[in-house]
Amino acid sequence: MTKLLTLAAMVALPAVAAIAQAPMAASTYVIKAGGGDQYEIQSSRLVLISTKNAKLRSFATMMVTDHTKSTADVKAAAMRAGLHPAPPKLDAMGTKNVAALRAANGTARDRLYVEQQKAAHQRALTLHQSYAQSGTAAPLRAVAGSVAPVVQGHISELSAM
Repeated sequence: MTKLLTLAAMVALPAVAAIAQAPMAASTYVIKAGGGDQYEIQSSRLVLISTKNAKLRSFATMMVTDHTKSTADVKAAAMRAGLHPAPPKLDAMGTKNVAALRAANGTARDRLYVEQQKAAHQRALTLHQSYAQSGTAAPLRAVAGSVAPVVQGHISELSAM
């Protein structure tokens, strides 16, 4: 029985690896990129209402500007790729994170925002770099490649906080 299970696992492993490395569909990339941008914009606007930290205010303002631009860039590239994307919306994690920020106050909100931003930007960097390397639509691959360095810059800014 053990030999049979081992053999079955050996046969299935290459198939699982192939599935794990399959290129992301263009529509999936557009949805994920838009959801990430919406989190960045909404959470940053929320922090701008309450923070007294000048450095954080500057960072949050940059987030609104840069992620509004990346949303427009991804939408334009999606249209060039023949897609007609719906307006972006928060995903489940973004919704949860914005709710947590709404529940926090003062410096606790500021700290939570920075913590969330670090994790969100790591996910965004992985998304954009991955799509730039192996995406299925050339216009979206190009925009992913241009957004990734901007996200990397945001990560550098966060590391300095």
